[in-house]
Amino acid sequence: MDPFLFPPLTLLLDLATRAMIALTAALDPLVGSTAAAVAVVAVTLIVRLLLVPVGVSQARAEQTRARLAPRLRVLRERWRNDPERLQRETMQLYRDENVSPAAGCLPLLAQAPVVGLLYAVFLHPTVGGQTNALLAHDLLGVPLGRSLVAALTSGTAEATTLVVFGSLVAVIVFAVELTRRWLRPPVDPAAPAWTTTITGALPFSTAVVALFVPLAAALYLAVTTVWTLVQRVLLRRRYPLPRA
Repeated sequence: MDPFLFPPLTLLLDLATRAMIALTAALDPLVGSTAAAVAVVAVTLIVRLLLVPVGVSQARAEQTRARLAPRLRVLRERWRNDPERLQRETMQLYRDENVSPAAGCLPLLAQAPVVGLLYAVFLHPTVGGQTNALLAHDLLGVPLGRSLVAALTSGTAEATTLVVFGSLVAVIVFAVELTRRWLRPPVDPAAPAWTTTITGALPFSTAVVALFVPLAAALYLAVTTVWTLVQRVLLRRRYPLPRA
């Protein structure tokens, strides 16, 4: 079932599509055939600007968690045989320090609706009873509504499609790898090894998602990944982690 058949979401999809069409039309005299792709980039930058306060909150929370790491290790050692007490004491420590353990997930959660809406905008052939004009736009000849997986499974993947998607995925992987190398948080020696593995691999899931979503959404993911890297580097200078 298409969730965008639900009236409030139908209206949201119609408004988002109209806004993207209007922005594309405004950019067309400046950038021509890439107007829709540039519109996606512009929307991405606007969203990321709006999320800067969330990124600042995340950087502060990361700094606080790093500062609290020794105290958390003491709690785990003291209450390792009493999981319920350990959870209570841990949450109390976070409350005392006014920090949320889930703060690192906020940017991802905040932008998930935008990715989903972009996915829907470039997936629906008709919106509001009219043909979706955005699907006529492309990036270097690759339709913005096409996903790499769909192109491969349908046998319509041309060399250009592979190059465009491959370039975006490469940008995502490169930015994530730089983030991992430059901004790796301190490793808690008491944490299970599998948690470190998952934490290190999870950011690369963005590259996998980019293979399944329409090109417009993949473009959004590539731009936002690079933005996140730059923003976190700048914020790490403003909110450095304590030395071990």
